[in-house]
Amino acid sequence: MKRKIIIDCDPGIDDSLAIMLALSHPDIEVVGITIVEGNCPVEMGFENAKKVLKFMNRLDVPIYVGAHQPLKREYINALDTHGSDGLGESFLDSVAGYEQDMDALSFYSHILRQEQCSVIAIGPLTNIAQLIQQDKEAYDRIDTLISMGGCYKSHGNCSPVAEYNYWCDPDAAQIVYNAGKEVHMVGLDVTRQIVLTPELLENMKQRNAYVGDFVEKITKFYFKFHLEWEHLVGCVINDPLAVAYFIDPSICSGFSSYVQIETQSISIGQSIVDDHSFYRKPSNAYVLTQVDVDKFFDLFFTCLLENIHECEKN
Repeated sequence: MKRKIIIDCDPGIDDSLAIMLALSHPDIEVVGITIVEGNCPVEMGFENAKKVLKFMNRLDVPIYVGAHQPLKREYINALDTHGSDGLGESFLDSVAGYEQDMDALSFYSHILRQEQCSVIAIGPLTNIAQLIQQDKEAYDRIDTLISMGGCYKSHGNCSPVAEYNYWCDPDAAQIVYNAGKEVHMVGLDVTRQIVLTPELLENMKQRNAYVGDFVEKITKFYFKFHLEWEHLVGCVINDPLAVAYFIDPSICSGFSSYVQIETQSISIGQSIVDDHSFYRKPSNAYVLTQVDVDKFFDLFFTCLLENIHECEKN
């Protein structure tokens, strides 16, 4: 039987690649995509998700709009990283219609009472925190909760100590980590090792021009950003690792620990990993620290290049 997941995201370049990976794996059923504020405003994220689904010929997958703002702090997007359209300034054609009859929270409350689902959250955790606040019973029914966010020993990507998703809405992240369910923290310690290089992209184009050209189109801006700001030849694709880890947990390893999210001051958004148990609090997270990069790319390429085929143009 296929394992059912909800992808909570803010598409976003690497979010889009994560959606493509999930939709192309034969053992996963994406029962819904929920949009949160983050890399781009919710309305833009909704449009970008539709564009990816159209490319995948999967407009049957429902999308639900969620939180427009963080719980408390002012919203700061990441369009400087993802481009003015949130999708690498690819400016893909818009997809008309596709409205849903419920919002993200209503969808969560409904689906989690009907089916066993896991949640892969690859944006700020605002939607999940609001679910905890409004329908804890539904939240408790989530099978596995994976969050792309935080960092343990790696430096941050929007402050010296904070990763963007938790920095964008630290109050939401704090609520989720304190809600009693283990969070699988796929942080920058492991995602920074997943670098799509020009050589890998060229290999994708040679093996499957349909997919490779699309990936090149949405990542070109990302390549330029990483070269300018991180002096990296290639781009870090954080979010697909969260999906790959769900598919095959042996790709990553880590340890259980109590994690606290800082919500104020200069270290806002920092994920404080109590690896020496100073607080004497029970573990609330499984913190990933190691990743098999070759194993990840074997899975990523197999799914995208062998399982995605050019569909008829509408």
